[in-house]
Amino acid sequence: IERFEPVKQATACRLVGISVIATAAMLPAPLFAAEDSSETIIVTAQRERTLTQPSSTASRLGMTLLETPATVSVITGNDVRARGDLAIVDAVSRATGVTNNGNPGNAGLSFAMRGFNGQESVMQLYDGVRLFPNNGSISFPSDPWNIERIEVLSGPASVLFGQSALGGVVNIIPRSPNTEHMEVDAEAGYGSQNSWRLAAGVGGPISQTLSFRSDVSYRQSDGFVDRGESDNLAISGALRFAPSETFTLTLRNDFGNANPSKYFGTPLVNGVLDTAIRHENYNVGDATMRYRDNRLALTATWALNDAISIANTSYWLSSNRKWRNLESYCWIAGDGNCPNGNGVGTPGHIYRADNYGIVHDVDQYGSQGHIAFDHKFGGMKNKLLIGADVSRVTLNYSHQFDSVAQQDEVPLTGFNPGLFLDTVGLLPRYHTRTTSWAIFAEDRLAVTDKLSLVGGLRHEENKVGRWNWVYNGSGTQIIGDAPALNGGSDSFKRLSSTTWRVGAVYQPSAALSLYAQYATAVDPLGTLTTFATSAAQFQLTYANGYQYEAGVKGLFMDGRGNFTLAAYRLVKQNLFTQIVPGGAIDQVGQRSSQGIEASVDFDLVGGFGLSANGTVLDANFDEFTGFKDKTPPGVPQASANLELRWTDGGRFSTGANLRYVGHRFTDNANIFRVPAYTVVDLGASYAFTPNLALDARIYNLFDKAYAFSTYGNEQWILGRPQSFDVSVRAKF
Repeated sequence: IERFEPVKQATACRLVGISVIATAAMLPAPLFAAEDSSETIIVTAQRERTLTQPSSTASRLGMTLLETPATVSVITGNDVRARGDLAIVDAVSRATGVTNNGNPGNAGLSFAMRGFNGQESVMQLYDGVRLFPNNGSISFPSDPWNIERIEVLSGPASVLFGQSALGGVVNIIPRSPNTEHMEVDAEAGYGSQNSWRLAAGVGGPISQTLSFRSDVSYRQSDGFVDRGESDNLAISGALRFAPSETFTLTLRNDFGNANPSKYFGTPLVNGVLDTAIRHENYNVGDATMRYRDNRLALTATWALNDAISIANTSYWLSSNRKWRNLESYCWIAGDGNCPNGNGVGTPGHIYRADNYGIVHDVDQYGSQGHIAFDHKFGGMKNKLLIGADVSRVTLNYSHQFDSVAQQDEVPLTGFNPGLFLDTVGLLPRYHTRTTSWAIFAEDRLAVTDKLSLVGGLRHEENKVGRWNWVYNGSGTQIIGDAPALNGGSDSFKRLSSTTWRVGAVYQPSAALSLYAQYATAVDPLGTLTTFATSAAQFQLTYANGYQYEAGVKGLFMDGRGNFTLAAYRLVKQNLFTQIVPGGAIDQVGQRSSQGIEASVDFDLVGGFGLSANGTVLDANFDEFTGFKDKTPPGVPQASANLELRWTDGGRFSTGANLRYVGHRFTDNANIFRVPAYTVVDLGASYAFTPNLALDARIYNLFDKAYAFSTYGNEQWILGRPQSFDVSVRAKF
């Protein structure tokens, strides 16, 4: 069913203006609207098929998914809004083989794919441009309202986007200006936990050469734990200039200001989840968590002729993140010790520790572009693309890790949360500068009408600099800096990598593809922009990996259905692992995973439809002293999504969504196990008019108490309990 689409303080304020300035130009826009709004249908019966569409995440060559020798999942913005996914991670984890690995320490945006997890192995893009994590954290984008589509490339992608892409890539693509007619959509909703949201978007042609798109969304909730309040504001705007059919220039700005719930998880009691404390929050009463991001981008495309085209995106992303929390909790057993070995105290109480205050002040700017050639090679159709990518990331890192340690204990319930302890001040402690440049190439050779060969190559150079700030004797003023790498002996670390892939696609018919590929990739140690400072780790370089993959995908039922099936083996060598961002790095000789992924989506007669995807895999440490054959932490070895839907073809539609995630471990020794879970959501929509609809949803229908992620061996981050939501949507 295709459904209705329902820093710096001064700098951020100025840039927000770019996001909303297009709104001031909207007044004349209706004069150019060509479509009658009475034709808008909120609930329809046709679902979008994506296998015949190109994917910029899988390749820049403009190939359709059927022509691409890789597994690519596409989630449309229409489906995201129809399901009622309220967060980016909820939407992305609907894709085949993707699970939520987010927690407050990584800003909640982290995923597991194909046996690998974290920012260092699963890359994130926004509109095709990579987002560099800082100390394991990415906080942008913050809201799914303005999503046009989500594309997920499974398996190595370093040849396309550089280091940190062994497990896969997630690309969030925002809504763009409509060049043909005006469109306005809005949504207002209210639900359990005093959760409410407002969102609106408008766009269309301003003149024959100018068009725009502007979106604003705000959501707020009291949360399901004590002091679990959160709110999020997202504003975006795009202005497209097209003086001819062959040239476009798009200026885009996206702003997000998120204040997530200051909830770091629920400690287990005697090794199990005690639902009696499901709503407790063991953080301090004055905890802080805030993410502010702003991204400005200018994209140009130019088709010089039928055979040559050029594209380039220049961008600047500014991020300011702040944490100030008491982060770790454990239940004290009868012997006075926590079972995880992290605390002592009164039996039956909760031990609390780790008073961490952190600020990330980040600027990422760069440019990536390419030129593509369509030509003949030995009489065969060939498309060659050559490009370059340059970027710089600066980070000013503040913390108060030298503060007196805050350690206390509280009863299971009915306690005073207390206040955050900081005896040294949350001040800048070090800064880094990461400069990268790369050249890359892709090629597709159509050997016959049915057989094509696809290849790619990328060489990348990275230079990481890190310095400690030096203060005066009283510790009140910065007077300089000092090298921080190699135990204080060096300011810079240089790394280089060359990655490649080659694949073949055989299409016996226009609706069926069989493919195979081999690809290589590299991952950094932890996070590249916060390279480790010790002398022992200074000599380390990238971990490298490779993957074999083969699969089949196609359309059936006269295009009303599509399917994918893939098998792979993925190996990561010369590997070091970092369980806690900024913590110790352990040497692992090799880890690997092998598995099968499948998806199917089809519409039946009578308005019924089904979508399903899933994966089973075997992930192991192959060479790791003391942990050989163990499963790496945070990696479920099975996951699945199922959607059943029905529409009467006009006013009414309904659907059920099931999400299954297999068990995971939180430690290398596989002692601490997080059980599998299944969550079911229900939704229904009724269109009063072609432009106005009412939605009702039940999240977590059976009120399952489950952990979607963890923050330590016995500290689970719980999912939302059974909740209800009602919203009104309008589209014109």
